[in-house]
Amino acid sequence: MLNFRNSNILFIGLLALLIAANFVYAIPVYVYIILGCVYLSRLFYGCYHVGSNFFIPIVCSIKTQKKIIALSFDDGPDAINTPNILQLLKNNNAKATFFCIGSKIEENKAILQQTYDEGHIIGNHSFSHQFWFDMLSKNEMIAELAMTDEVISKVIDKTPKLFRPPYGVTNPNLAKAIVDGKYTPVGWSVRSLDTVIKDEQKLLKKVINKLKPGAVFLFHDTSATTLAILPAFLKYVKSNGYEIARLDEMLNLQAYA
Repeated sequence: MLNFRNSNILFIGLLALLIAANFVYAIPVYVYIILGCVYLSRLFYGCYHVGSNFFIPIVCSIKTQKKIIALSFDDGPDAINTPNILQLLKNNNAKATFFCIGSKIEENKAILQQTYDEGHIIGNHSFSHQFWFDMLSKNEMIAELAMTDEVISKVIDKTPKLFRPPYGVTNPNLAKAIVDGKYTPVGWSVRSLDTVIKDEQKLLKKVINKLKPGAVFLFHDTSATTLAILPAFLKYVKSNGYEIARLDEMLNLQAYA
């Protein structure tokens, strides 16, 4: 697999060959430019595709023939949508994983406690979820994750081990922070895009078309559109013989440290 380390070795090796060949042949400048563009394209793909395992292995799904899926919700707790989503999950006897933003917990402690008490998993989704999170240093990232662990632990008396990168973006600094913090990074295999798609029928069609054994669905409990289509989605899942499992159980992961 061409991960970050192997890509660097390959790029340096090819660059060295070109430099050596240049002593014998006149290597055009555009060849170096093409090589650099290919390398940068690979880095970009590795950063922005959570399932690429480019910088660090990330669990995104499971290969199975069993009709089983897992649901996950990012960016909460949300004072309005999260309680309603919890009620829908309870009505359908379904468990999910909620990757929470630390800065939102203080004013939503009761919702976080309810989420945990009803059997759902609480995961770490950074403290600020700021746009420039992936530009932070390793130590700054570690501090963000630690702050989120602290506020979660104060509410549910458990320290999360599962971490989902904000925006699904990874890089060398985040990979080091994950390893140093002894987290298990978790991605997804189905990205609903519910923060972008506002048309309920379009969103519902998108997610039901992606239904397959072992899939991990990414929703957001900040999305009113997700709340609107969730009853129909849960009904479709069950009518097609699928079981909704807790993510840690389906992927065989340890949820808490």
